[in-house]
Amino acid sequence: MNQYEEKRQARIDRLKNAAKRAEKEAIETFESANKMADAIPFGQPILIGHHSEQRDRRYRNRISNKFDKAMEGYDRAEKLRAKAAAAENNNAISSDDPEAIQKLKAKLETLEAWHEEMKAVNKFYRKHGTCVGYEGLSKEQAEKYDADVEKGYSWEKQPFPSFHLTNNLSSIKQVKDRIKELESKDELSFEPIEFDGGRIEANKEINRIQIFFDDIPNEEIRSEMKSRGFHFSKYNGNAWQRQLNSNGLYAAKKVLEKIENYQEEQEQGPTMDM
Repeated sequence: MNQYEEKRQARIDRLKNAAKRAEKEAIETFESANKMADAIPFGQPILIGHHSEQRDRRYRNRISNKFDKAMEGYDRAEKLRAKAAAAENNNAISSDDPEAIQKLKAKLETLEAWHEEMKAVNKFYRKHGTCVGYEGLSKEQAEKYDADVEKGYSWEKQPFPSFHLTNNLSSIKQVKDRIKELESKDELSFEPIEFDGGRIEANKEINRIQIFFDDIPNEEIRSEMKSRGFHFSKYNGNAWQRQLNSNGLYAAKKVLEKIENYQEEQEQGPTMDM
């Protein structure tokens, strides 16, 4: 498991643990509200005008608020569980994954092999009028393909209509484009740059261009970085970072210019009006 996958799994675990905590707190709050409610005799109304009226109203409001808080806790737990499940079931290949190119190439091989398989099945069907007998297909699967053709709405009488092939070709192109983009990123050369009070590095392992400061940068520099798409990450060593690509490298160089200009102005000191 690489660093990206560890980070992904850590997020899933955090969401699951947060869901458990939210549910536990909701249960405890619900039980507390029930215990408070048990102190009121069943059917006991608020005694209007009695010296206990205001105290009784406040007490009942507290019970109601606790029940509301418990329900909010249950809802929050469900949402957190849903987020964890979505993150766990998300099989999309992220560009931040250092093994993204290898995974995309494996996906490309699968898509291309499936494309050839669809064409071969179609060719067999056109020749024989059935998929039964096609090598690699069980009799049940072949009969299902035959049935799909018979009841299909497409005018093309073949197991895989043209739009299936077109959609798959589109997916193949998208994967090829992503591979090309990531390989171009891998070819980006960026030597670490040190400046007075910090440094800029290209972290290819997490696909980020990072700016580190010895001290907290001033508001002017922080605003410049934010406008250039940089975000502060305590998780990654208190770095200001954004995605590592040609735009990211350009943005880092523009931030560096801003830093150097600011430092030069500070060295020159304030100008005097004559």
